[in-house]
Amino acid sequence: MTLIELGLYFALLSLLTFGGVSSVIPEMQRYIVDVKGWTTAADFMNLFAVAQAAPGPNVLFTSLIGYRVAGIAGSVVALLGLCVPAAALTWVVSTLWERVGDSPWRNIIRRALAPVVVGLTFAGGYIIATPHTPDWRLWLIALATAAGVLRTRVNPLWLLAGGAVLGGLLL
Repeated sequence: MTLIELGLYFALLSLLTFGGVSSVIPEMQRYIVDVKGWTTAADFMNLFAVAQAAPGPNVLFTSLIGYRVAGIAGSVVALLGLCVPAAALTWVVSTLWERVGDSPWRNIIRRALAPVVVGLTFAGGYIIATPHTPDWRLWLIALATAAGVLRTRVNPLWLLAGGAVLGGLLL
């Protein structure tokens, strides 16, 4: 029963995902930690950190969650649940998208979705940065990193790495 529930949940999430798995992390954390109790908030954050550190796409995070819930079968079910429905929908929509290539609606839709992706990604970052009581040091590091990205031409990866080192030293 757990495998079916896991697969259906990730299939539903796959249809809500905009801009990658980061956009549904708040909902994933709510369901997996708060509703089902399959893991703790700290473990959820640690699984996310491991997935981010590993080479490959962010979607690997779902495999780690599935593995935590139901072993290897859970890992496969979660990954397929997240990837297959989204891939099928993308294939259908991309076919339609190419047919309306000259339509002014195409740019309107693209511009309308941009703030949605940014907001969902910000919400995911908030959930990951605050597994427990918010720590002012984490917020200070995040704000300094964001300011550095916005105000300098330094590669953002260096700023993120600096924030990670600073976080490791301070926390």
